[in-house]
Amino acid sequence: QVQLVESGGGLVQPGGSLRLSCAASGIIFRWYAMSWYRQAPGKERELVGRISSAGESTNYAISVNGRFAISRDNAKNTVYLQMNSLKSEDTAVYYCRAQRDSLAPYWGQGTQVTVSA
Repeated sequence: QVQLVESGGGLVQPGGSLRLSCAASGIIFRWYAMSWYRQAPGKERELVGRISSAGESTNYAISVNGRFAISRDNAKNTVYLQMNSLKSEDTAVYYCRAQRDSLAPYWGQGTQVTVSA
C-alpha cells in the first residue's frame, strides 16, 4: 500500500519560515520524481515545485522561486519543502505527489499552511 504522509504545516507570521516533509512508503522512492502542489480556498491546485528522482534537478513556480526550496533524502524516503519569506498568499493546503514516468501519480493527504499575523 502506497502512502505519502505530509507533515510540518501550521500557522506562521508573514516573513517566517516552515519546512514541510513528505514521507513515502510502499514505493521504491528513488524511482519517483517528487512534486509539491498547493491549493488555496476557492482556487485550483497548482504546482509549487518538482525535484527529479535522484535530486539533481529542481524547478519552481515563479511565485515561489527564490523563496522555496525542495530537497530529498532517498535514504529516508522523504522529500522536503523549505519555505522562507512566507506571504499571506502562500496560505494553502500543501500536497506532495510521487510520479514515475507516465504512470498514475500518488498523492498525500495534504497539510495546512496558514500565513497570518
